[in-house]
Amino acid sequence: MGLDEAAQKPHDRLSAWLAADMEAVNLLIRERMASEHAPRIPQVTAHLVEAGGKRLRPLLTLAAARLCGYEGPYHIHLAATVEFIHTATLLHDDVVDESTQRRGRPTANLLWDNKSSVLVGDYLFARSFQLMTEPGSMRVMRILSNASATIAEGEVLQLTAAQDLATTEAIYLQVVRGKTAALFSAATEVGGVIAGVDEAQVQALFTYGDALGIAFQIVDDLLDYGGTSAVIGKNVGDDFRERKLTLPVIKAVALANAEERAFWERTIARGKQDDGDLEQAMAIMARHGAMAAARADALDWAARAKAALSALPDHPIRDMLADLADYVVARIN
Repeated sequence: MGLDEAAQKPHDRLSAWLAADMEAVNLLIRERMASEHAPRIPQVTAHLVEAGGKRLRPLLTLAAARLCGYEGPYHIHLAATVEFIHTATLLHDDVVDESTQRRGRPTANLLWDNKSSVLVGDYLFARSFQLMTEPGSMRVMRILSNASATIAEGEVLQLTAAQDLATTEAIYLQVVRGKTAALFSAATEVGGVIAGVDEAQVQALFTYGDALGIAFQIVDDLLDYGGTSAVIGKNVGDDFRERKLTLPVIKAVALANAEERAFWERTIARGKQDDGDLEQAMAIMARHGAMAAARADALDWAARAKAALSALPDHPIRDMLADLADYVVARIN
């Protein structure tokens, strides 16, 4: 899901600062997504990889490594690994969610089929594991492989929690840590590990990525009810139509009266939705201040991300990472 268009975007400043590294990452991605025997693989992969995404997660790996003074070649491999893991999860997610639009374009499962999306996603996961071995660091492999398992676990948890009105904010946070924050935190953490910095700085990078990822996902959930298709890269209200219990809905359900509870039971738990239900859902959330409360949570997580940076070297990249945390939540102003 993309970041919206606004002046002086911090991820664009990061991209400019790390342009040479990012070019090397893109070259490596194109090289490793090739397949001699299965041309469907680069076709499907190129559709998503070259769809104009911000490459935020590999940028975080490059930024963390450079911020920590790394001068070797392997941050390129790790950034490409992170992007392959991310792209694989997107291919699988679109099949699970039966999505038809991603980054403003038709999804791969719509253009080809579910089988192609699943199998190409599997191929990219395999490629990511090949790439993560090349720096020769067991710790790096442990971080990235654990993140991959956590992502899958978070997606499965979401399957069982998404339409269950008993889902709490704690369970939601567990889902978000799995499906989004795990890769953000792994992306930043491995940058510090490959640079060989001390444990306090590695932990700071992990904390920054974790908090940034949580803020990012909460904002995406908010934009589903208050953004535009051009900004969020999907149709407004998709989460409601897919019966996903995201944070603003969870907050509204917790405060619901009997009539509102019956509405959520019908639309989310049983999936019986009528014309006008999306607007009614938004009215109920507004009545209880659920959107504002979720926005406050996102701001709090962004503040935690910025606070973690204080343990890291004074550097222009550190300032850009702080600005990025602010920008992620500024999208809902």
